[in-house]
Amino acid sequence: MTSTDPTPTKADSAPSRQRRAKIVVWVLLALVIVGGTIGYFVARGATTTPPQDASASTGQESGQPSQEGGQLVRENSRVLSQAPNEKAVLVEFLDFECEGCAAAYPFVEELRAEYADTVTFVNRYFPLPGHPNSVTAAVAVEAAAQQDAYEPMYQRMFETQTEWSHTTEDRSDVFRGYAEDLGLDMAAYDAAVADPATRERVELDVADGTALGVSGTPTFYLDGEQLAPSTLEEFTAAVEAAVQD
Repeated sequence: MTSTDPTPTKADSAPSRQRRAKIVVWVLLALVIVGGTIGYFVARGATTTPPQDASASTGQESGQPSQEGGQLVRENSRVLSQAPNEKAVLVEFLDFECEGCAAAYPFVEELRAEYADTVTFVNRYFPLPGHPNSVTAAVAVEAAAQQDAYEPMYQRMFETQTEWSHTTEDRSDVFRGYAEDLGLDMAAYDAAVADPATRERVELDVADGTALGVSGTPTFYLDGEQLAPSTLEEFTAAVEAAVQD
């Protein structure tokens, strides 16, 4: 679920103005996504309450299954950053070709910086069917992650999204170039991209998200509960409250 960023004016030329504009777009998108998710559950006659246990310990499977069997966090889920004094877990279902996710990206990075010690950030792949290169991007990131380069590849995708997204042209070569820039073993990267197991790893996240009721991106869960903030202040307040518990 995406939207087009507003056209900047001269007054918006500063990077901080551009970032704030993108965040505003994300907030609006989040509201649309939440509304769509609620409608999805109502149509199915199911509850909007997600699983309650989302401990992101990377050593064992965690996250209680939903009634349909989805798990919020798995042993092989990609941990963007592990808090040494973990008090809360923030899980994001994302699509690298989603404009809303790209708009949320700087805000998530700010949260990571502020709560690095107490909040563990976990990402789940959720490429949307309407984005031609979303699966390809997710496979490329997962291939990089197999060489312990998840974070830099994740960052590169969002920072360059406007350069490669929303085209039916296959962007595999572009993503391979990112892997080269990161100094990855290219033989291993190519093998991982070609390995069906890599795509299956992405599809596992999609299956979990679908079972949990995720219907758009970005979708966030904080300690097992889906967030539905109307402002970034509410989002930050929810995180702050979680680390105080």
